[in-house]
Amino acid sequence: MDFTPTEAQAEARGLAARIFADLATHERLRSAGTGSDPELWKALCAAGLVAAAEELGLLGLVLLLEEQGRTTAQVPYAATCVYGQLAIAAHGTDEQRARLLPGIGDGSVVVAGAFPAQQGVRPSARGGLSGTVPVVPWLRDATHVLVADAGRRLWLAPLGEGTGTEEVELTAPWSAGRLTLDEAPAEPLGPGAGPGPGPGTGTDAYTDAYTDVLATARTAFAGLQAGVCAGSLARAVAHTNTREQFGRPLATRQGVQLRAADAHMDTEAIRVTAYEAAWRRDAGLPYATHALTAAWWASEAGQRVVHTGQHLHGGAGADVGHPVHRHFLWGRQLDVYLGSGSEVLQELGELIAHGS
Repeated sequence: MDFTPTEAQAEARGLAARIFADLATHERLRSAGTGSDPELWKALCAAGLVAAAEELGLLGLVLLLEEQGRTTAQVPYAATCVYGQLAIAAHGTDEQRARLLPGIGDGSVVVAGAFPAQQGVRPSARGGLSGTVPVVPWLRDATHVLVADAGRRLWLAPLGEGTGTEEVELTAPWSAGRLTLDEAPAEPLGPGAGPGPGPGTGTDAYTDAYTDVLATARTAFAGLQAGVCAGSLARAVAHTNTREQFGRPLATRQGVQLRAADAHMDTEAIRVTAYEAAWRRDAGLPYATHALTAAWWASEAGQRVVHTGQHLHGGAGADVGHPVHRHFLWGRQLDVYLGSGSEVLQELGELIAHGS
């Protein structure tokens, strides 16, 4: 294993860090409320950081998402790259790739993901989708949504005819919505055409496509959590080095040092497990268990780190307007997105027990 970024990945990471640092300021994030920042999204697309996701690989995307997480930048970057760029590049037809990938790259097509598999969504004999998805992150920004139906079949549905959206607020400001599908026109992503199979009857090809996209998403969002935690810890370190109590900086207290050290180790565990899962996917190696391991660390360790970051700020950490509180909200949302720690641990145990 070699997690050393390529020259292209390192350059893209540096560019992303500069854009996020310049545009995802506390003042701009506060003015955005629970929505996204369209100017930041335009800047990322203009810089080629969305179009480059396929070329940079999943490890490259994880590196870029870390930079987003450090600033908690409110743009549909992770969703569009995972459920749009990477999913279509890996499992779409040649026609779908030619038609959709350029628009995703320039920002005119934004893809949200209704994941994991939605038991209430089923295709009809006429090929439309019907059902309700209670929460879809970044749905309010999306032009399309990638839906995993009850049979784990992937469908790409444009928002419009047959679809309804309703604003939903999450713990984190992820521009989420409730999606209602009523014979919504949708095209299958992946092998075959026509109505998808029912629950428990999916073909290996359907299951492989769904499993890959879900594992990719879990890895990518673990990388995002690594950045969220790193940003929270950096703020806590800066605060405890300047805040004095009884004439001494808080950072000189052993209890503070131990909490910060534990948070650092947790953050590194999230990062390295995400890197490993991403590297294995890019290398064409099995990585389902590694993605679940990264997701478990992102969930369990992630919530510990953001709690520590808030705690080390003392009373300031309880202020909902303080920047560190935004890391806390993102960390808690990522804790449960795509499966909480106990859920992914059970899934990991089942995979290991069956020799996967």
